[in-house]
Amino acid sequence: MPLLELLNYPFLQRAIIAGLILGLLLACLGVYVTLRRMAFFGDGIAHASLAGIAIALLAGLTPLPVALVWSLVVAVIIFLLERKVKLPTDSIIGILFTASMALGVVLMRFTPGYQPDLVSYLFGSILSIQNTDLWITAGITAAILIWLFTSFRGLTFMSLTEESAAVAGVKVKLHTLVLYVSLALATVLGVKMLGIVLVSALLILPPATSRLIAKNFRQYFILSVVVAEVTILAGLLASFQFDLPSGASIVLAGTVLFCLAAVFRRR
Repeated sequence: MPLLELLNYPFLQRAIIAGLILGLLLACLGVYVTLRRMAFFGDGIAHASLAGIAIALLAGLTPLPVALVWSLVVAVIIFLLERKVKLPTDSIIGILFTASMALGVVLMRFTPGYQPDLVSYLFGSILSIQNTDLWITAGITAAILIWLFTSFRGLTFMSLTEESAAVAGVKVKLHTLVLYVSLALATVLGVKMLGIVLVSALLILPPATSRLIAKNFRQYFILSVVVAEVTILAGLLASFQFDLPSGASIVLAGTVLFCLAAVFRRR
């Protein structure tokens, strides 16, 4: 089926718009994730969101808003525990995400019947995105991007060296808290598209690919966004044309681009 004919389907239009919005958001945040070596953070929040999804299904509520609130609470707890207990951040994240995921599994035990929504959140179902999901995604993305670009210099300085940034007057604690909250919200938004299992890949693959070929930080940032958008479009097209799972197709498309960048860099 020709590409232009595919665009006549409303569900595919919503999927493409949501994918491009989330690709932009996750790529921008992914730059700081890779700089700060926080890859485990996105994976942990994604798994922790299962408890929020389970609570929503058990209460008969829409899963996305409840999962967003739950992830926000988990992000704040991680931030506070980092400063209160003498444990590495990855240990704190590991404890919280396993406990939250276990809570989600237990709560699902009390949810009657088969829950197709849970399957879509585990493995992604971007083609099932509704208008409400799209508006929530666009609103949260706009708010996070405004903060990112107004705090660009301080956030970048802080990601390279927190001590020097603090001496220079950057509000390190505030920026760190907002970054954690932004990552949590962006990750849960991505769960609908890629699923709990795969969402952290879109935080890591585009910046990692860009880093192989970029010559400076500006190129690194811009190329991360470009790679993310190409990954989304290629994955969605492959998913629709060959009847493949959307989340897995997007991640595989990103992996192919990463491999091509690695070969290009070597040559």
